[in-house]
Amino acid sequence: MTEQLIVHGLEWTVKDLFVYPNEFIYWSIQIVMYPYMTGLVAGAFVLSSLYHVFGQKDLQGIARFSLVFSLALLPTAMMPLLLHLQQPFRGMNVMFTPHFTSAIAAFGIVFSTYAAIVLSEIWFVYRKFFVEQSIALKGQPGFVNTFKQTLYTILTLGAMNTDDAAMGIDKKGVKILAGIGIPVACFLHGYAGFIFGSVKANALWMSPLMPVIFIMSAVVSGIALCMLTYIIIMEYKKFQATLAKGRGDETVKELGGVEMDVISKTSRYLIGFLIAAISLELLDLIFRGYTAMKSWDILRSVMFHEDFTKIFILQYGCGNLLPFFLLMLPRPTIKRMVVALVLVLFGVFMMRWNVVIGGQAFSLSFEGFMHYNLPIIPHNLETYKEGLFGALTVAITPFIIFWGINKIIPSLQKV
Repeated sequence: MTEQLIVHGLEWTVKDLFVYPNEFIYWSIQIVMYPYMTGLVAGAFVLSSLYHVFGQKDLQGIARFSLVFSLALLPTAMMPLLLHLQQPFRGMNVMFTPHFTSAIAAFGIVFSTYAAIVLSEIWFVYRKFFVEQSIALKGQPGFVNTFKQTLYTILTLGAMNTDDAAMGIDKKGVKILAGIGIPVACFLHGYAGFIFGSVKANALWMSPLMPVIFIMSAVVSGIALCMLTYIIIMEYKKFQATLAKGRGDETVKELGGVEMDVISKTSRYLIGFLIAAISLELLDLIFRGYTAMKSWDILRSVMFHEDFTKIFILQYGCGNLLPFFLLMLPRPTIKRMVVALVLVLFGVFMMRWNVVIGGQAFSLSFEGFMHYNLPIIPHNLETYKEGLFGALTVAITPFIIFWGINKIIPSLQKV
């Protein structure tokens, strides 16, 4: 009993062959969720920047949606780390005392900068809406209307001018912030790959391609999640409108659901980034096999034996190749697109899993392996945080935040 309280990882680590007594799977599901969630943040922002920076007018609707969704994802970037830490309140030190002496300590600077860019860009995009709502709700009776009018007045920051010159400045500000935000968003997630790639003691992680692989897969997962969420919300609204119309409610506006033209054009960018991500991962694998360093024997045993199903069937097969072919097929449909997007998200998650968990699977003795048994039913706080329900808590939180933000900022309406 004493050992279970002291040794972190004892409850979910299964050892095979010769493994040192002090070796366990210390980094569990929450450290898998950490790069996964930060990747979603970066990818969602890159999708929004395709319109604001590169002028892809066909993506205007989903670009505004992905920008707000990126803000909803942002607070959850640190959640996995806080749940994983034994002293979570100490995690705030990264935010209050950031510096560049270590990659993790630099997270405070990068995270704060990125948050400021996203909030500023959203303000420029929706400033006119804030002004219009502040004026429209002025003098309206009721506590809710008074509260909303006060809130929107505060959000205007005193900038009530909405003439053509002022709106031109807003658009210019959005473009500048989006351009600056792209490298910051990539650095926000790329540094997670840098942390893994710079660990010399771990043969699977040490690779100069690791940060670039993380960035490419981050963009893939962010675009896929925005597309999937956008499709689900728009189809649900269409379903609600259909039911209301069937009941004879004439006040309900016509909703056409998802515009397949928008989804098809967005999927082209997804395919491009997916090809880049797959190519980089295969290049890293081929390079490791070609150089055949001293650690290649144990890596080959892990990849082609212990984790063969997870890497080549689940990650590359189900998560990369299958959705790639589904996206490439002509005449896309909503159902096929949803299946492809779910598989893309699954494939990126398995990539994170295989890097984090697979990197700890082999013993430093090079003669044994460790297996991670994900805690399903929690029987204490530790197995909740480091188990299935802890991961689900992290995954659900951004959707709750997004629902709350949409009460103030209508990400799916033209403003």
